[in-house]
Amino acid sequence: MVIIRFPDRATEMKALGFLAGRFACRTWATGETMVPLEALAALALERFTYTVQGLATDEQLVPPVRVPTAVAI
Repeated sequence: MVIIRFPDRATEMKALGFLAGRFACRTWATGETMVPLEALAALALERFTYTVQGLATDEQLVPPVRVPTAVAI
């Protein structure tokens, strides 16, 4: 998985619409999007502009485990 960033919000929204249903991806409010390597070629063929930030870290690959808060009895 690779972290990419689109140049603007409009391009990001169009690209995410293209990726939906084709590739598993995850996006953050920071503007970063995690996609598989295969998605890079598909985005380039559709003429989407993006910048590769690097490989995804372990923290980005694994969703956080949420522990429910204790309920007072």
